[in-house]
Amino acid sequence: MLQVFSEHSWLLPLMLLALGLVVGSFLNVVIYRLPLMMEAGWRQECASLLGSEQPAPERRLSLASPNSHCPHCEAPIKPWHNIPVLSYLLLRGKCANCKAGISLRYPLVELSSALASMFLALHFGPSLAMLGAVLLTWSLISLTLIDFDHHLLPDSITLPLLWAGLLFNLSGGYVPLQDAVIGAIAGYLSLWSVYWLFKLLTGKEGMGYGDFKLLAALGAWLGWQALPMIILLSSLVGAVAGIALMLIKRRGKEVPIPFGPYLAMAGWLALVWGDQLIGFYLQASGIQ
Repeated sequence: MLQVFSEHSWLLPLMLLALGLVVGSFLNVVIYRLPLMMEAGWRQECASLLGSEQPAPERRLSLASPNSHCPHCEAPIKPWHNIPVLSYLLLRGKCANCKAGISLRYPLVELSSALASMFLALHFGPSLAMLGAVLLTWSLISLTLIDFDHHLLPDSITLPLLWAGLLFNLSGGYVPLQDAVIGAIAGYLSLWSVYWLFKLLTGKEGMGYGDFKLLAALGAWLGWQALPMIILLSSLVGAVAGIALMLIKRRGKEVPIPFGPYLAMAGWLALVWGDQLIGFYLQASGIQ
């Protein structure tokens, strides 16, 4: 298989483009349904602890069922109306049944997943590093939008992502296993320390525990050496975005801003251009 990809350099990027479109469609399901599934589980747990009866939901929600349907008219979406990106264009962004508008986010997620997957195929070539990069990228896309919508980074994604990073580096996928383990520990403890320092000084919570776990996962994938750059990049982008939101939308300083999307963006940049960014920083700062 590697020989086939080597002889036909266009084949792997094309396959990853198509696969990225399909996976992007599934990521839309994860982004929309997983927080709802978690909220339903929390309500049931609270009702159980309080000894009260929890009304049974009309239908059990999971990532596999029920089938996709229009949120406006509840009409099931037919398979030929669920082709990534293409169906949205053919339907002109409207439901085939009730003609209600469909959010542009759905094709954008599919397209982002596809283009990122194709880019990683071109960047890493047919290798284990490419496979790991693609899996990490898909996870980061999901976490970014879930945190943006709900200020939530689900353990069901961050914790498996952390263990997957350690497993991937068991044979030195990106970094030696020792660096990956230290990266996971240092990633968690660094933001955990900032959280408690901020809480002791102000009495407020500056971030959520999901941010600790996400940075720990990035440390497990990329090693402890990448953590300073990830923290610096995410803090800079987060600060600029926060100021922009306050100016454009006139949001007060008390309105929380999710930090997970900026960690995910910085982690992806470190994955692809980590060495170049570190070299640029060292040269710009006069250290090198």
